[in-house]
Amino acid sequence: MFGIGKNLIGDALKTTGDVLRTTGDVAGSVVNAGGNIVDRATDIGRIGKKKIKGKVILMRSNVLDFTELHSSVLDGVTELLGSGIVLELVSATHVDRHSNDPRGKVGRRAYLERWLTSLPPLFAGESVFQINFEWDEEFGYPGAFYIRNGHTSEFFLKSLTLEDVPGHGKVHFDCNSWVYPQRRYNKDRIFFANKTYLPSETPAPLRKYREEELINLRGDGKGERKEWDRIYDYEVYNDIADPDGGNSLVRLILGGNKYPYPRRGRTGRPRTRRDPNYESRLQSVVGLNIYVPRDENFGHLKMADFLAYSLKALSSNIKPGLETIADRTPGEIDNFKQVHNLYDGGFPIPFNVFRDLTNGLTPPMFKELLRTDGERFLRYPVPHIIKDDKSAWRTDEEFAREMLAGVNPICISRLQQFPPLSKLDPSVYGNQDSTISEENIKYGLNGLSVNEAIEQNKLYILDHHDALMPYLRKINSTSTKTYATRTLLLLQDDGTLKPLVIELSLPHPQGDRHGAISKLYYPAEGGVESSIWQLAKAYVAVNDVGYHQLISHWLHTHAVVEPFVIATHRQLSVLHPIHKLLIPHYKDTMFINAFARQVLVNAGGLLEETHFQSKYAMELSSYIYKDWNFLEQALPMNLIKRGVAVEDASSPHGLRLLIEDYPFAVDGLEIWSTIQKWVTNYCSLYYKDDEAIQNDVELQSWWKEVREKGHADKKNEPWWPKMNTISELVESCTIIIWIASALHAAVNFGQYPYGGFVPNRPTISRRLMPEVGSSEYKELEANPEKAYLRTINSQIQFLLGMSLIEILSRHASDEVYLGQRASIEWTSDKHALEAFEKFGKEVYQVEERIMERNRDINLKNRTGPANFPYTLLVPSSSEGLTARGIPNSISI
Repeated sequence: MFGIGKNLIGDALKTTGDVLRTTGDVAGSVVNAGGNIVDRATDIGRIGKKKIKGKVILMRSNVLDFTELHSSVLDGVTELLGSGIVLELVSATHVDRHSNDPRGKVGRRAYLERWLTSLPPLFAGESVFQINFEWDEEFGYPGAFYIRNGHTSEFFLKSLTLEDVPGHGKVHFDCNSWVYPQRRYNKDRIFFANKTYLPSETPAPLRKYREEELINLRGDGKGERKEWDRIYDYEVYNDIADPDGGNSLVRLILGGNKYPYPRRGRTGRPRTRRDPNYESRLQSVVGLNIYVPRDENFGHLKMADFLAYSLKALSSNIKPGLETIADRTPGEIDNFKQVHNLYDGGFPIPFNVFRDLTNGLTPPMFKELLRTDGERFLRYPVPHIIKDDKSAWRTDEEFAREMLAGVNPICISRLQQFPPLSKLDPSVYGNQDSTISEENIKYGLNGLSVNEAIEQNKLYILDHHDALMPYLRKINSTSTKTYATRTLLLLQDDGTLKPLVIELSLPHPQGDRHGAISKLYYPAEGGVESSIWQLAKAYVAVNDVGYHQLISHWLHTHAVVEPFVIATHRQLSVLHPIHKLLIPHYKDTMFINAFARQVLVNAGGLLEETHFQSKYAMELSSYIYKDWNFLEQALPMNLIKRGVAVEDASSPHGLRLLIEDYPFAVDGLEIWSTIQKWVTNYCSLYYKDDEAIQNDVELQSWWKEVREKGHADKKNEPWWPKMNTISELVESCTIIIWIASALHAAVNFGQYPYGGFVPNRPTISRRLMPEVGSSEYKELEANPEKAYLRTINSQIQFLLGMSLIEILSRHASDEVYLGQRASIEWTSDKHALEAFEKFGKEVYQVEERIMERNRDINLKNRTGPANFPYTLLVPSSSEGLTARGIPNSISI
């Protein structure tokens, strides 16, 4: 790719041969041209007909992409023959009286003007073309148009605008779709005006077109999907393993009664040779060529592509290079100063290793990860958690604060019975209840008894015990050595949380039925006891990071949303109001998920390499998905379920927080209510009563498919909304938007700001707590920093993990944030536009209130000892690593 200059002449010369080898395409163009010439000749005799002027905006493929060089030549040939880009308007008010088919009348062909004179830019960018359509009274209102691409390469069609349709004024078509050469399609591409219609209200001439377009998008469930396809269909997770690569890359298929999972987008790739139940994997991700419907792929703007290429590079180039570094340099980090040097000075890499690492490539692809000055260093930005104070992360106050204002603030719950009890089946796992007694914690209860503390809502718990224990024996059979953890905390009068005790549990050596072996650890301020306590907090962090990445982030946002994306395209027409409401919140999600299955969550992928669950990671997430409940993803219900809030009609948002200074919950409830208000106002424009919901055939088909196909393993759950009322529609759409925007932002964009300093949030533990008298215990006494760093991530795991979460924590330059739309003409409904403008203003007001709270020194959990304000739910952001911003969709 970067050797483009030396190959320029040779590739250009080869173009002549490419043209000759595409005789079939040119011949087809000549045939098409014959008809077009006749049409144009006829047009000469129709000069008196009224014309409608139009403007088409499109973006061509990058002309410096050498896979498209031959296309540029052929495009010139077909343009001269008159078979370039053809459009035909479709009437929404008149049917063809010469046909028995009740379809809208199709107008005469029109052609883009000045294709050749509007020269393509050096990089892909917008081009504007004029077009003139013939119009008469018998045609009426244009509600759609056909388009045929007679060129040999695709282009991105942004919009068509008709300037002055008699009796109607301006008519806009918001297209935003890739259009491939006509030979790639079985049906002509059709686009609809940005009107909004419920199915029953669709003008009769457009109904067949509306229905057929949905049928086209569903496909027939057969064959391997190609780049230009627009088919949305479902498949189980049979693509994350690689049986043909050997036993070490075999994983369970996720999706089905035994291992339930949300469905993914179907690609139809061939099955593996070794086991036909598995889909074969791409051996390389050349050009990011993973199939998703073309419009679901990352956009044409540079930053989005950079993020994807960075992940690709990390997997295929950086990871092997870092492994080489680990082989050629000392494999351990010995003290925290060496960790800080990763930000202050970088990590030294021998020149020959750097050359291998970059595989001959140079920045900008690797400019965020590599420096090329001097001796070549890996470069990492300073994480926010240590910018102001390098040691504040070690305090108990910061350890507890991050449960309320960190990157995983959705797991802490109120302790309502003591001691903490397990929900694991005792016939399988024995006694898994906590061993913590009142005697163990009374010293820290500020004079209260346990019962008094519970009654006053003062006791809280971060409990990862039940989620992990069923898999802990398997996990510890790998290089991981860790515990299932429970952490009890006291809510103090100043609103902060104080850790009281940490319980570390292991499976019983004689078998699961014998229960757990547990040990308790307490806060300490000096001596070896403080080092032991610091290690106990590290094991809690390892649990929390693993649960965060796999469950809070991947499963509960990325994976559960994908079925909604697929079902929406299959069952809700682009004319449908709910399609228009939800579509911004699906941008790039299918692609980033497909890419994750290729390099992140796959067997041997980056997540297995950098997190303690190792090869059991995805299987464990299936185990957790068994308890997933769609309604509990609503923030108010989630807070009530965890006991950190109670219903209170007199309080804002209808509930009262029991931890008043809970930054994620306080900011999140404002965002939630603002989204809910917008959805309510929008839906009320189109549904006047519950009967309208029940009679909406597309809406009912959509919801049925979400449950029965998208989340097929949960289809019989009683908690699914029935979708019979307006309130059920509002609730469901609010939850979808909340998950895709604010919830994902809260658990994603703080990954590097909090976890980029690995000692604060280690992802792996490599050895268990040292026993008194052991060599490890003596090392802990003599050199606690070294012992700590020997327990958590190794050097390679440090570097690889930091590189990964730095990429995942960045905002793209083309990001669209909550309260914004990529197009201001997404609908022609002025009432919807007014409601959305109001929504945008309210989102901005929420942002101002968040920033004001962060300035309140009485709210100690807002910034904490590290002086790192909680901004993850601040809606707006600039490009890059900002620790703020709520994109509309799960786009990274």
